[in-house]
Amino acid sequence: MVDYALARRSLILQVRRGLIGTTDVCDAHPELLRAARNIGEPSEKPCPICSHEEIRLVRYVYGAALGRDNGRVVYPIEWLKELAKKHESFTCYIVEVCIDCSWNHLVRSYTTGTGATQTGSRSRRRRTGQA
Repeated sequence: MVDYALARRSLILQVRRGLIGTTDVCDAHPELLRAARNIGEPSEKPCPICSHEEIRLVRYVYGAALGRDNGRVVYPIEWLKELAKKHESFTCYIVEVCIDCSWNHLVRSYTTGTGATQTGSRSRRRRTGQA
């Protein structure tokens, strides 16, 4: 798992110091805003830029093994679990989005999946570390 909290803090500090304008960080793509508004999960934190409590979390999945699901928004979370059971490996990205000011930032990413090879030669016993 990769957590982008340090990069987030640094960016927010640069905005507060006036080194970066809010227009440079409040630039969410219309499709990202639409996903956040309609299916994003509410966050417990207020927006670091406008302080409104309209921060939403949106999950995207990317990976060659996903085929037509590559680049899709994952909602509900159960869909992510189903994808992880069916595909060898893919990456999930969680993005926070303020639907008021359009702030958006990558929060975290992680790789998930079955961990099996495409031929399926790796046994369940081997994957779980059992002898």
